[in-house]
Amino acid sequence: GRVVDALGNPIDGKGPIEYETRARVDVKAPGIIPRKSVHEPMSTGLKAIDAMIPIGRGQRELVIGDRQTGKTAIILDTFLNQKPLHEADDEKVKLYCVYVAVGQKRSTVAQFVKKLEDAGALKYSIVVAATASDPAPMQYIAPFAGCAMGEYFRDNGMHALIAYDDLTKQAVAYRQMSLLLRRPPGREAFPGDVFYLHSRLLERAAKLNDENGAGSLTALPVIETQANDVSAYIPTNVISITDGQIFLETSLFYQGIRPAVNVGLSVSRVGSSAQIKAMKQVAGTIKGELAQYREMAAFAQFGSDLDASTQRLLNRGARLTELLKQPQFSPLKTQEEVAVIFAGVSGFLDPLPLSKVRPFEDGLLRYLREKHPDILDRIWAEKQLSDELRGKLHEAISNFARSFA
Repeated sequence: GRVVDALGNPIDGKGPIEYETRARVDVKAPGIIPRKSVHEPMSTGLKAIDAMIPIGRGQRELVIGDRQTGKTAIILDTFLNQKPLHEADDEKVKLYCVYVAVGQKRSTVAQFVKKLEDAGALKYSIVVAATASDPAPMQYIAPFAGCAMGEYFRDNGMHALIAYDDLTKQAVAYRQMSLLLRRPPGREAFPGDVFYLHSRLLERAAKLNDENGAGSLTALPVIETQANDVSAYIPTNVISITDGQIFLETSLFYQGIRPAVNVGLSVSRVGSSAQIKAMKQVAGTIKGELAQYREMAAFAQFGSDLDASTQRLLNRGARLTELLKQPQFSPLKTQEEVAVIFAGVSGFLDPLPLSKVRPFEDGLLRYLREKHPDILDRIWAEKQLSDELRGKLHEAISNFARSFA
């Protein structure tokens, strides 16, 4: 619940921090033997991500996009979404959050902290800030310092999530230091070991096996691109290090598709094994349907005489795209996401006009929370949709759909 600088000194004016242990900032990542493959979900509370680009505990998922595309917003929502887990008071599922701000404005960091505080999420979060006014060595060391804090949880059988916002600025600070030290510059004037800088940082995010306490550290590094150029030096490096990327686009953001996730270019390489079965069952088709929809939509611009099946595909795609939009600061619980996406893929939205999709979703969630909390609880407890549970959910949604019209 504190804000510290890159050396762990408090900068939030709440007095000194009592500490028990000190840790090295730059330790080696765990080897291959102590690790285990990623298998527990780390839910972000964002439908688009949890359904199609699922993230597991111990995964490294890059959030990449131009400035002002909502990269930090995704991280903030993910932090806020961990609140129900902390209220459940089960140490095995709690996810502690670390946010490392590198080279950002102090006002931006203060805003972020205030949002966390207002939502009651600061009590399980740590903020490490090396702002734009701090010297380059501080900006360079901050991610490692934050990582050392996250590792404390990982090595003690707990779970932590760390966000580096953003690694572009860290690389720039490192370049500045290297050039001043007269090291030979490489591509884009970055030093030759800038890849090693990021790889040794991100390799420390891991899922440990049961002999080592079964803890995990999940990393969400952020990279800011210039004009969607993913082939610049730092973006390609970090894409090759991480286990997938969430690609945000300005054009989508301005079309009102927020979170502005480009579903075609975003992948999660290990997350699907961490998705709960219920989500796999409902979201399995959605990615394919949206891919078909994008392809069709490109064609449909030319011709107007479309056959019925194409028309159906376009309608469904537009409704699903609308369904995956989500306002900021309102992350959903996994079982609620399952219910909403189930409504989408079962065709309940097809008869509705586009403008009614969001009201339908809000109403449906309110209806399920008030009238059928048992269904939501069962999805969460059983983690999969049996035929009987699917029938109940279908019936509940049809009842609501009738009253909605």
